[in-house]
Parts: sequence; C-alpha cells; structure tokens
Amino acid sequence: MKLYLNLIIASLLMMACNKQNTIEIKSLDGNQILTVMPTSEKGIEFSVYHNGKQVILPSTIELKSKDIDFRKAFKLVKVEESTVNNEWTTDLGERSTIPDNYNQVKVYLESKSAKLNLICRAYNEGVAFAYEIPEQNNFKKISLDDELINYQFAENYSVWSTPKREARVLTAQGEYRKIPLSELEEGCERPLVIEIAEDVKIALAEAKLVDYARLSFKASKEFEFGITSSLDGKLGALKQDTITGALEGQWSLHSKIVKALPFQSPWRVVMIAEDHGKLLENNYLIQNLNDPCAIKDVSWITPGKVLREGTLTTKGAYSAIDFVASHNMQYVHFDAGWYGNEMDDSSDATTITLDTKRSKGPFDIESICKYAKEKGVKVMLYVNRRSLEKQLDEVLPLFEKWGIAGIKYGFVRVGDQDATAWLHEAIKKTAKYKMIMDVHDEYRPTGFSRTYPNFLTQEGIGGDETTVTNAQTLIHMFTRTLAGASDNTVCYYNSRVEKMGSHASQLAKTVCIFSPLQFLYWYDSAPMAPIKGDALWGDTKYIGNEPELEFFNDVPTTWDETRVLECKIGELGVIARRKGNDWFIGGINGEKANKVKIDFSFLKEGAKYSSKIYTDDEAVKTRTRVKIEEKQLNSKSSMELNLKANNGFAMHIEQEN
Repeated sequence: MKLYLNLIIASLLMMACNKQNTIEIKSLDGNQILTVMPTSEKGIEFSVYHNGKQVILPSTIELKSKDIDFRKAFKLVKVEESTVNNEWTTDLGERSTIPDNYNQVKVYLESKSAKLNLICRAYNEGVAFAYEIPEQNNFKKISLDDELINYQFAENYSVWSTPKREARVLTAQGEYRKIPLSELEEGCERPLVIEIAEDVKIALAEAKLVDYARLSFKASKEFEFGITSSLDGKLGALKQDTITGALEGQWSLHSKIVKALPFQSPWRVVMIAEDHGKLLENNYLIQNLNDPCAIKDVSWITPGKVLREGTLTTKGAYSAIDFVASHNMQYVHFDAGWYGNEMDDSSDATTITLDTKRSKGPFDIESICKYAKEKGVKVMLYVNRRSLEKQLDEVLPLFEKWGIAGIKYGFVRVGDQDATAWLHEAIKKTAKYKMIMDVHDEYRPTGFSRTYPNFLTQEGIGGDETTVTNAQTLIHMFTRTLAGASDNTVCYYNSRVEKMGSHASQLAKTVCIFSPLQFLYWYDSAPMAPIKGDALWGDTKYIGNEPELEFFNDVPTTWDETRVLECKIGELGVIARRKGNDWFIGGINGEKANKVKIDFSFLKEGAKYSSKIYTDDEAVKTRTRVKIEEKQLNSKSSMELNLKANNGFAMHIEQEN
C-alpha cells in the first residue's frame, strides 16, 4: 500500500500544471477517497468520494486571521505519506477491539505570507483532515478570527438538524427535525447526518476538540446546496436560565482562537456508510482520531449502573446504597442541592449546606461514603460550573478525603475556546484523583474519552429528563450517538414514561443508547427512602419488585461487540450487543405499528442459547405491564415480534454450552 501511494503521489505531482496539484488519499479498502487541491484558484479545495461516487463536491477551507494572511495562493512544498494498520482494546466501549487503519498524507504549503500544513486521512469508515499552523514570522502565538469550511453538495439533500442556536435555546439537547440542507439554521450541532442516497449516508463531525472553539453548521452562502461550518465565539455578560441552564449573552468581538505556535486544529470528519446503522457501528472513528490512553493504570475506572438519590438525607442514602448493592448496580449519585442553591454564585461545594427547597436533611456525607464502601458501592456527587470554575482545586482533594468516586459536572459552559480548554483540563485533574466523570447539559463528545477514559459519559442529548418521545429517541440513536456515549437518564416508574413510549422501550434504552454510566430509575426512590413531598420532579414513586427489573439487574453498560439489526431513523431501531457469551437486544418503535423479524445468525454456530423476551402487554396485571417469555435459540433461529406504536422490547440471551 505504501508503494502504491508513493506512485500515486509522484504521478500527481508530475502532472501539477494540469491538475493543480491534486492529491488523492484512498482508504485501505479503496471505498473512501479524499482529494485535496491545495493550490487551486479558489484557495484550498477538497472533495470526497464513496465507492467511486462524489458525495462532497469541490469545497473550500478558509482561515481568517489578523496576524497571518492565509488568503494568498499557496505553493506545494512537500508531501509526506504513511499507512497505519492498528487496533486497540478497551473495556469501556461499544466494542472491546477497535480497528484503527488508515492512509495519511501530510501536505506542506507556503505562500508569500503564510505557512500551512494539511493532515489528511482516509479510513474505511470515512475521511478526516486537520490543519497545522507551524512556527513562522517570529510569532510566539497567533489569533484566528474564524475557520470557515464550505461543503458543496450536488442536491438539496435531507439532513437531521438540531434547533437554531439562539438565546435561551438548548441545541445539543434540542429536538431534531428532518429538513433540506438549504434550511439549516445557525448553530446546528455535530454530528450532522446527511442522506446522500438510499445507499449512502454521511455525517459531518468533529474529533479531538480539546483546546479550541467548537464548530457548528448552517446553510452556506457560498454554494447553492452547501453547508458552512464555523467556530463559536465567546459570550460576554453571561446569564443562565435557572431551569434549563441555557446561556444568554452578547457575542464577543475578540478572536475565536488564540494559541502558541505550532498547533494543530481538531479533526474535521466525514463519516461514511451505506446506511444509518453502519454509521453507528463505525462510530469508533471519532475516538480513533484522538490520542491513546494517557492513564497508565485504568483498573480503578469502574463503569456501571447508577441510582440517583433524590431526598438528600442520610436515611435516603442508606436506602439507596442497600438497593444498589442488592441489584447489581455500582453507584449512588447525589444530585443538586447538597451544597446550597446551585444557581447562586455564592454556593460552596466545599461544605454540606443543603438547599432547603430540596431537603431538610440531615445529610452526613462521610457517614454515607463509609457505609457505601462497606457495601461495595461507589458514591458520586453533582457540582455545577459555578462552584467548579472557582473551587475545583479545593473540591477534588476534599472529595478524595470524603471517599467520593465520581463527579457529575452540571451546566458546563461549552462552545468557546476558554470553556473547552477549562473542561478538558478539569477532566485531567479528576483523573489524578482517580475519579470518574459525567458531564451534563450542552457538552457533546469528540472522542476525548479514549485519552482520558475516566471521562465515562456525558449528556448533550434530549434524554428522559425532557420527556422525550420514542420517535426522538430513534433519531438520537442514529445522530447524537455517532459522537459517543450519551447519558439518557432512563426513567421507569414516573408517569412521563406513558408520554415517552412504554416500559419495555425503557428497558431497551439501556441497550440502544450506549453509556458506560447508565442512570436508571431517574425520578424514582429506593424502597424505605423517606417520602419526598416537594414535587420538584413530579410524581416520584418507589421502585417496586416487578419481575422484569431483572433485566436492569443483568444488563451491562460496556460491550465487546455491537450490531444494528434494524434501523429506520425516527421510526424503528433494534440493536444487539454482546458481553462475553451473553447477548442483549433492545428494540424501540416509533409512532406506527411495526413487525420486527430477528435473524439470530450472529450467534455462535453450534451453540445453544436460552433467552428471555420482555414486551409490553396490557394483559399483565402489574404497574408496568411487561410480559416475560422464555425461548431456546441458536444461530439458525428467527423470531417475529409485532410492536404497537410507541412500544418496544428487550432480550437477554445466554449461552448454555
């Protein structure tokens, strides 16, 4: 392959006068091609091909800076190429072995006013590029006013878009719509899924965003059928909605990026597959574009299932710990209110100062952590950005003293470079104290959990807290989750389940929406917990003993293998995941009845399996009306299920021999 690429590049460079130094980077399987035209009359251009078809037409990359003029025509100085055949393993992902294979070309460019390098990769799962600004003109650091990438398409393709970014609107947690790309409004989140053809789906994404401004999308003014990505600026004089956490403020006129030279941008990614399901199966591409694990010993990083304790009392905590210990769960989490009013800038996360609107106490955190340790249970605490940004270096050693195993960061600032850099530095700091992390609200991942796997999950999704419908969940499964783990905060007994879908579809969410930390029973209390009568979260109920809860007890939160069995985005999704010899299947149905046929050819040939199937059935006389059936299976088996609108199903398949 290296010889082949060398011949291609040499040939192309010889024809530079006719081809404008067009450089082609082809994936190892030959299906994906990224072509770069760095010296065209329009500046730096690129195109993307899949199976010989041009899926992204000649498109442009534009950098704006007051320090360095990147607008003058570039000359090609040098081309370096390399090939990587690799794989890496993890106990914390959607698969345990991850292929990492690509061809790379690094292009060195110079103009009369600037030096710029392009790093281009072609994977079997898509293509990616980043730019590198080397040392030049005696600059110690430079400012970038913006980075504009104009993607051009042949038609007004359908896209799956989040809401317009504006004051008091949550985009990353917002409702998706299927619209023509020409109707994209400012601030559309990534990954952005685009339906090129019946057999070609792509997603525009970002990887390795660590110390940079986030990119977002809107309709292009450059091309008739185009999409432009640009960088987020900084909001000044911030105001935050006390319920949703949405930020409001005026955009700063300062540069969007300030960095010391040399530096590399995050990766701009085009994920490519034949269908939505394959895009999801291949979402490890985002992590592949991040650095390998930086933590030498990861044995302390524990994934698992979490129960949120809502009474913020010692008695409630003990009840939650007992429940978790007896139901194969791993964590008890204490949410907002333990250190005062989280929306008050004077709140102090180095003290136990209960918000009296949430709890009258007592809440003895050191006693709680001691009891949890005796029971083999870990404790997590919530802290939002108001305290973290001013107290993180005090909070971490204190939490270590108390015996806290993890932190959920709430209402974090996202978007601008400062917010991004602070958050990822905070993740590194928690790793030093051997604490796991869950980041909530508007943050969406770009693969940093490969480098710091203590960063187990994040929100950036309209989860069960927002009473999301099955139809929206079926969009999230094939859009938002392309970026990585999603903390969906699964509900079970709360009345909102009837509005969202069904109890069987709630069981299925633990398989369908990957999260190494899986919050269950989000609004529900453990048996024997004190009555919480403040109605802050609606009709809080006690967790019961319905037979199907065994599925929550058994289901893992990390996997060895993942397969999408059915995918009709927004309508139907069935996902199978393997842990060891066991398989778990989750199926979620949308607004219309559907017949699902499952082919079990993915099971080991010659092995026998027993299975339990959990479905919705009004004839079952329990609170949740979930029926349980048992069946014997093998690799030649098949099964048909008739799903009513907004219902679902779950399966646990165990190998017998």
